[in-house]
Amino acid sequence: MVSYDEMFAHVERHVDALKTNKTGDERQTDAEVFDRQTLMLIYDFMTGGLIDTIHYPVSTGKEGNVFYATDEDGEPIALKIFRTSTSTFKRVSKYIEGDPRFKGLTGNRRKIIYAWTNKEYRNLQRYYEAELPVPEPIAFRKNCLLMEYIGDEDGPAPLLKDVELNDPTDMYDEIVSFIIDGFKDAHLVHGDLSEYNILVWDGEPIVIDCGQAMTADHFNAKEYLLRDINNINRFFKNRGADIIDPQKILEEAYSKDDDNDDEEEEEE
Repeated sequence: MVSYDEMFAHVERHVDALKTNKTGDERQTDAEVFDRQTLMLIYDFMTGGLIDTIHYPVSTGKEGNVFYATDEDGEPIALKIFRTSTSTFKRVSKYIEGDPRFKGLTGNRRKIIYAWTNKEYRNLQRYYEAELPVPEPIAFRKNCLLMEYIGDEDGPAPLLKDVELNDPTDMYDEIVSFIIDGFKDAHLVHGDLSEYNILVWDGEPIVIDCGQAMTADHFNAKEYLLRDINNINRFFKNRGADIIDPQKILEEAYSKDDDNDDEEEEEE
């Protein structure tokens, strides 16, 4: 039986983010992210062979932090750790409560955060299986999510908001396709799509932060779908792209594919 002190010593040797000199604010953030239970989860990932070293944070979000890590073969992976604080719970609980996949879920703050982690993993799975551009999900446990790292050894892929676009209309069309195909093929609405949660890598958009994504049968799905469209239209209009009317995008998302219609006719 490994003692907590032995476990912490093992984790500390493999988490560079715990070793650097920090200001008071950074130490407080670390305490929120690397609490005792989370360190135990990281230890399990390490002894299970999924993680070898956690190197440094690559982003800090409202719900949690993402870290650049490597596996036993030295391959890059991303570790997202959701904070279990009260403020995080208040932000995410409304999305859990409205998701039919988690109907009837009740419990304390940690249970809701764990459900949120589960939700992001499952949303990434649905998008990825539909061959849509999101990081490949690898594993999750409680408030920790492992997924594909988008970037290289020099740093993560830049956010859309920070990229100079050679052809804004082409990038816009790619993201509109994600919205439509995400609804039709993955049966999801991202719900918070903007230039702040789209990475650009090798000239292609990669959508991240999918925790709040809801199923297409959610009672607010159409409202959030339209919000995603309007957010993307606003950003790309300012970049000079040729914008599509939001209602036309909505109609395309809700329309049936011709192939499916043909199949139904043949069955009849």
